[in-house]
Amino acid sequence: MPEIAQIEVKAAADVARSVRVDQASNGIHYGSFGDTQLAAADLQRMVEAVPAAIAAALQHKRYYFVPLTLSESHDAELNEPAFFEIDSSKLMIAADFSTELSDMAVCHRNAKVDGADCIFISTRLMQDRFALSFEFYINAGHHFVDAVGVPESFMQLVWSQAEANVRGETSQDAWEQRSKALGANAMQSVAPEIKRRRPKFGTAKAVPEPATENRAVDEKARMQYLEAAFSDAVAIYLLSLTVDFDYSELREREYPLLVAPALAERLKHVAKLFPPSGAQEFTIHYRRNR
Repeated sequence: MPEIAQIEVKAAADVARSVRVDQASNGIHYGSFGDTQLAAADLQRMVEAVPAAIAAALQHKRYYFVPLTLSESHDAELNEPAFFEIDSSKLMIAADFSTELSDMAVCHRNAKVDGADCIFISTRLMQDRFALSFEFYINAGHHFVDAVGVPESFMQLVWSQAEANVRGETSQDAWEQRSKALGANAMQSVAPEIKRRRPKFGTAKAVPEPATENRAVDEKARMQYLEAAFSDAVAIYLLSLTVDFDYSELREREYPLLVAPALAERLKHVAKLFPPSGAQEFTIHYRRNR
């Protein structure tokens, strides 16, 4: 394939060792390699949108923004979940984009290089600034939870929503773990095919479904659910500090999105814990039903 032959492909370890790593004003370390089609100023703004209180937990990470993150083979190891750390010698980075290489690429991969935790994010798989920012912030949210955990106050808020059977969730992981925690029967009333209500302008609280009846809770699934919900909330909050977007843009087919007023409660809580820094501003606007 001549198109692939003309594109430089390097081992992730070599990229990490050769790329200059900058430190943003909030302390996050990051670098870029190849034709990312991402302006340095835009990359800096995206990284520095992370409030200092969150960034402090990420300073041991190294975020590399590259055109395509791919593997040189289809080893079983490389089919592990996206946040699984793999051998950096088996992780390959393309310096440019091609259709053939993009078929082998993944959104991101974690690898350890010379003792450092490195995350390689594929900029050319993302269609726009919204998608790229969200990919970075999803990683940041997971890494924050790994380092710090979930605040007790947030756990209380989210679990009260789950017990009230508030409709939907913020990710597939959160949806599945919430279902396991409460039991399959508790989630039947919020099946994906049910049409979601849109919030009215000025709505402050979600209208809950009937509360779930008392039943044994799977504590392991409950904790995994709370971690997923918190990392999701952090990612969506950070995204809101970078771009203006409609909540419906996060919609997935596999599960129903959490009703917007309930998400607003979560985001307001996260914003209170980690206020925006610099020129960023956090606001929530509601649209009237049409």
